[in-house]
Amino acid sequence: MTKKIAVIAGDGTGPEVIREAIKVLDEAQKHYNFALSYSHLNYDGDRYLTEGKTLEDHELDQLKQFDAILLGAIGHPDIKPGVLERGILLKLRFGLDQYINLRPVKLYENVETPIKHKNHHDIDYVVVRENTGGLYTGVGGSSMTGTSQEVAIQSMVYSYSQVERCVRFAFEYVMKRHSDSPWRGLSHADRQSGFIGKLTLCGKSNVLQHVFGLWERVVSELSVEFPQVKTDYVHVDAMCIYMIECPEKYDVIVTENMFGDIITDLAAVTQGGMGVAASGNINPLGVSMFEPIGGTAPAFTGRNEINPMAAIGAAHMMLEHLGFQEAARAIETAKIAVILKMKSMAAAQMGYSTSDIGTMVSNLVRDNARVTQSN
Repeated sequence: MTKKIAVIAGDGTGPEVIREAIKVLDEAQKHYNFALSYSHLNYDGDRYLTEGKTLEDHELDQLKQFDAILLGAIGHPDIKPGVLERGILLKLRFGLDQYINLRPVKLYENVETPIKHKNHHDIDYVVVRENTGGLYTGVGGSSMTGTSQEVAIQSMVYSYSQVERCVRFAFEYVMKRHSDSPWRGLSHADRQSGFIGKLTLCGKSNVLQHVFGLWERVVSELSVEFPQVKTDYVHVDAMCIYMIECPEKYDVIVTENMFGDIITDLAAVTQGGMGVAASGNINPLGVSMFEPIGGTAPAFTGRNEINPMAAIGAAHMMLEHLGFQEAARAIETAKIAVILKMKSMAAAQMGYSTSDIGTMVSNLVRDNARVTQSN
């Protein structure tokens, strides 16, 4: 049951939060039937500054031998923006064909949201973002650069197969998400019709008619295979309104790469900020990567004041993906209990240090496991 995990702690506060995630994972290994073997890799800004390297092709090939990757954060204040992002993050996503970015948007109890009159009952949905296509592929170019006649083009390009596999993952995720009970946001009429969940396509078909015409056709085609999933469509600009006004109307959202990048950052703020938001870059048949989304937070580096909850969330997402469901649930349960004790999710305002929080979650994983086993 041993799984090989590549650990890329990264830059800034990345190593600090990853340290606490591993602390929790190590405790879970003692009480549940699984084992992890870590390989710590220095694909980060410091190596780029000393060696001029980001992620080499042979290193990318070596990563294919792992079962999963746990990533801290990538970004360095002394390196031009885009160098590490393209040379490491995008190279990992594209090179390992991690074509799904999975972003749970869940507001935990005792976590403050900036949305007035909303609470943890209202914000609990998932965004499935296509992760290897669209504008981020870099298709395009420029001419007459540096002149008043300069022209720059970057194209949103999608193939049928790219869209189909993403939308199929989203449909399957709705079914998995509601395997035990229907989504509570469904109306009585929807339940009577046999629906158990809802999939919302986020797009811009009134302007980008070619790309989103394709996305809409694929959703329509696949809906025949998933008759228990209700489908609807929302323009991306309207989505940004409804995510604030009525987030409870969403169950699973599927969208393309750039729109997904934008709306998930908005969603992270509504769920309490970057300190609690985690994500998975998923290749269902290959190597997937799990990470907190808060960035490197260089102002807090080395101060033991950054919130590690997002990294701990990435850890239990990784375990769930690897098939260790009981251990994943145990970590999330312990995480929720510690969140109830914290003063804030903001760095330096939590009421506890980074290492304190990791230890508290770890101890609860141990204590809860002992109670369960004694019963």
